[in-house]
Amino acid sequence: MPVRSLNSSVLVWPDRDRVIREARRWARVVASEPGGVQRIGYFGSYARGDCGVGSDLDLVAIVERSDEPFVQRSARWPTETLPVPADLIVYTTGEWERLATTQSRFARALRRETI
Repeated sequence: MPVRSLNSSVLVWPDRDRVIREARRWARVVASEPGGVQRIGYFGSYARGDCGVGSDLDLVAIVERSDEPFVQRSARWPTETLPVPADLIVYTTGEWERLATTQSRFARALRRETI
């Protein structure tokens, strides 16, 4: 999260390199836990390189399977440990494969941007 500078009341937003480094560390930890995580990536402004102060980190995870409804899956993931707010979308392998065949604007952006 943004932190106060030591000698001022100005908030300092973490730079892109730090956010990506911390996101990769977070992904390694999450993927090492039981749960069938197959892949984790980021997309959006951090992937494109046009992030700035206030940008959130857009994450996508692919799990082998899930019994949870799509809209509830990301709730159990500890994104609060990341240095900026994060939006996480969790797909099963089958959902991800189906998404890859669609031509929706969102699916095209995911294919183009996800790292």
